[in-house]
Amino acid sequence: MSTEKLVVERIGHRGEGVARLGERLVFVPYALAGESVAAEVRGDHARMIEILEPSKDRIAPICGHYGVCGGCAVQALAPGPYEQWKRGLVVAALRNAGVSAEIAPLIDAHGAGRRRVAFHGRSAAGRARVGFMQARSHEIVEIDACPLLEPGLAPALPAARALAKALAGKGKPLDIAATLTLDGLDIDLRGPGALSEDEAKAVIAVAERCDLARLSNHGRVVALRRKPRVAVDEAVVALPPGSFLQATTAGEEEIARHVLAAVGDAKRVADLFCGLGAFALRLSARARVCAYDNDAEAIAALTEAARAAAGSRLAMAEARDLFRKPLDAKELSQFDAVVFDPPRAGAAAQAEQLAKSSVDKIVAVSCDAHSFARDAGILIAGGYALGEVTPIDQFRFSPHVELVATFSRTTRPIRKRSLLSR
Repeated sequence: MSTEKLVVERIGHRGEGVARLGERLVFVPYALAGESVAAEVRGDHARMIEILEPSKDRIAPICGHYGVCGGCAVQALAPGPYEQWKRGLVVAALRNAGVSAEIAPLIDAHGAGRRRVAFHGRSAAGRARVGFMQARSHEIVEIDACPLLEPGLAPALPAARALAKALAGKGKPLDIAATLTLDGLDIDLRGPGALSEDEAKAVIAVAERCDLARLSNHGRVVALRRKPRVAVDEAVVALPPGSFLQATTAGEEEIARHVLAAVGDAKRVADLFCGLGAFALRLSARARVCAYDNDAEAIAALTEAARAAAGSRLAMAEARDLFRKPLDAKELSQFDAVVFDPPRAGAAAQAEQLAKSSVDKIVAVSCDAHSFARDAGILIAGGYALGEVTPIDQFRFSPHVELVATFSRTTRPIRKRSLLSR
């Protein structure tokens, strides 16, 4: 390890400053483009010691933990340059993959803050520490609050501390995932393994004391005091333990607004990787929708919510592993439009079937620009034209960015008779 003076050239795709030391690149957390910094360098990573010449774009961070906590990467970057950097992540990913597209300005969808959070807990000598990880480290930064969370999530941190303390005797790393629901906090523990009778009693007591709606361990319910529900537009959906939700309410609403606008007046729509139905439930108010996801509990919750929703035209919701068994071109031929929102790894197998299909319009939602670029390349090679790509920011100060994009057939093949129209 050596102490060096570094000149930061740019902010990289992880939100770290990128500098050169001889022939190699060095990555410096919390450093901004144009800054000169003194840093301890180890290999291709560095720890900033002092800012020698600050960037004109540097502003005061909103959190006192910034610079130690690894939860935020670029809190000290002014809004304009921040938006340019984050939009640039999508631009660079598509350009590097050889995909040409018009990239819209970044949309801020932070809203009231994040409605879900995962705290990390570590125990040593019977003492539990709870917080977030340091940048590029497994060391815990104990925090007193996080300004990025919805106010309703404030009780999650003391509850996480109490749960970590109750399980400190296990000496195992904990992830404590908390979600804000209409019925209070829903917490899922990950990492402790099976609980003994005494440990179960201890965490149930925490659930009572902290007024948790539900407490689960690896998705298995330990204490259920109120059944957690979330609102999806006009519908209300029961939330299975550990189910996926967009990080912010504003983020879900903004993404859904773009999806609905892109689907337009299509009458027969497939929602692939539908989850709890953030798109399917909204679309079913105006179109016949078939929804698919490998999470059987999410599919059951979506089905129940659709039954209770006035005017819903959800035709079916099926538990199906779209990675191993994607809808094939023949199955897809019954739809006017397809929406797909896969996990971070993307959906190459499903994209290949879509590329062979006669679907007129495909609306892609992605949380990873690189996997999206790969899947987009497959669709383009199959005869689809990529329209405007809209980046959406619900993970403020982080390198994560959502996007919505529309693909349309460059020619319109003769459509087979729809199964839904019979």
